[in-house]
Amino acid sequence: MSKSILVTGATGFIGSHLVEELLKKQHHVESLIRKGKTGNPKSKTITGDITDKNMKLGDAKYDCVFHLASHTPLEKNKKTLQNVNLEGTKNLFNAINNNTKSFLYVSGMGVYGETGDKIVDETFPYSPNTEFVKTRLKAQEFLEKNCKELGIDFSVVHFGDVYGTKGWFYEFLIKRLLKNTFRLPKGGKYYKCFVHIDDAVGSLISILENNRFNERFNVVDSTHTKFNDFVNYTADSIGIKHPGNVPTFLVKALLGSDLTKLLTTSIKASNKKISEIYQFKFPSYETGVTDIISELKKKGMLATSKR
Repeated sequence: MSKSILVTGATGFIGSHLVEELLKKQHHVESLIRKGKTGNPKSKTITGDITDKNMKLGDAKYDCVFHLASHTPLEKNKKTLQNVNLEGTKNLFNAINNNTKSFLYVSGMGVYGETGDKIVDETFPYSPNTEFVKTRLKAQEFLEKNCKELGIDFSVVHFGDVYGTKGWFYEFLIKRLLKNTFRLPKGGKYYKCFVHIDDAVGSLISILENNRFNERFNVVDSTHTKFNDFVNYTADSIGIKHPGNVPTFLVKALLGSDLTKLLTTSIKASNKKISEIYQFKFPSYETGVTDIISELKKKGMLATSKR
């Protein structure tokens, strides 16, 4: 059954894939994008900026709003992060004006903070250890409270690190591996959660189509892997030597302590709950990375590989 959908962050890495897949499934999709950006031509475009307190969305009614618009943790200005990730969420909610049946908020696994060797599921308490994640969590809490008051169904999805032919995996890992400029903070000896872009988007759509609201979902693949193993497997897949390490103090000098902590905090997580309604295409990072590398080769994006 076709549903009416609004997607924020529709021109971003995950958002653009989500819009495309929703359209393929014959849903009616409207994309909220900033002025000067170009969205999917098959989706209705609403030009707007969530930092605008007077933003208007009109009187359209939606079955679901997917809220993906946010600044990344690469933004160091705390005021800017607050303005987009928290105040922007409030502006969006006010602009919707109770014209949606459900609201799905996309966040990350950083909300759990330091978890040691425990395998995190959706019953784990939140314990964020960075200002970036604390701000995102405040936005989530605002949405939970206000959706409940207005009778709007609400769910939150916490993604592992989503990888694909665009985004951080290509821009910050692949390109730097090819140039031999990528280095591993702390030697990469900490666990991270990963999820292929197809499975990230597929999980979101499954939550919508199975009407699984007023819940929390962790969306990660089925493997528990250390970051250095993920990076080294990627390097092997493109015929590049394994990268070296970089001292933590140098990473902090470049990225700041907040982002460094977010990147190097170890976490293992279970995908048991989301697997009740969605079957992963790429249950391990090995199968997922192999698929992405194959796509990059088809597109000629690995032509400069040093062997």
